[in-house]
Amino acid sequence: MKRIKGSIIDKLIFSAAFLMLSFTVIAQESDSKPGNSAQELADKLANPVASLISVPLQNNINYGIGPYNGVKYTVNIQPVIPFKLSDNLNLITRYILPVVDQRNITGLNTHEFGLSDATVTAFFAPKSKKLIYGIGPAFLVPTATEKVLGTEKFGVGPSALIMHQANGLSVGFIANQIWSVAGNEDRADFNQFYTQIFLSYSYKSGASLGINSEITQNWEGNITLISLNPSIGGITKFGSQVVQFSVQPLIPIVGHQAIKPDWGLRAVVAFVFPGS
Repeated sequence: MKRIKGSIIDKLIFSAAFLMLSFTVIAQESDSKPGNSAQELADKLANPVASLISVPLQNNINYGIGPYNGVKYTVNIQPVIPFKLSDNLNLITRYILPVVDQRNITGLNTHEFGLSDATVTAFFAPKSKKLIYGIGPAFLVPTATEKVLGTEKFGVGPSALIMHQANGLSVGFIANQIWSVAGNEDRADFNQFYTQIFLSYSYKSGASLGINSEITQNWEGNITLISLNPSIGGITKFGSQVVQFSVQPLIPIVGHQAIKPDWGLRAVVAFVFPGS
């Protein structure tokens, strides 16, 4: 029990450090050289189909999950790699590889650590300065290293993005629907819809404020999860490396009592390559 408590405290300290660092970065950027370039970069990072290479590390910690008050810590490794197909069309590939460390989720005094299933999305995105949109396939790849951390299913389905950007304001949604098409026949089929509705505003310093809502609908289990997530972020440099930081409290609104957390926190550090 002491080890479990120690692990929780360590992650709280880690999350708090990210929170403090994010506010520090924003304050530093506001006092440094404000200009359109920082704001334009913040706007590109708010656009899921911008032609910009980035490698976000999204840290999520959720508390009070299920009947045993479980704790789940997930690091999503999320590289975004664009490909130019023509002067008017880009292919934006987005990858999500989750690394999970969870306790008291599958039972009392249980602990699982390893990879979960990966998600790969490809958006065909025409170049546009007004209405921004992209469509393409989404894939579920069974990369989990432990049975309870994955589905043991390969899945595929459509994905879509629609958004508008103007004068620092970004508003839109991204969504996908994935069905399992192959894999372990003894495991339940995968049939899940996910969408994120987002709104953010960027400043000349590169700082940003926003809010998003994430909705996950598991059609197979008839389970809906909805969270509301305000955010604050900023852009800085470590030497020549451009980095964006952001932090978000994760506020659960709807969810099944067996998997809905009481509360959570998200801290993101994204390595950005503006010259791409």
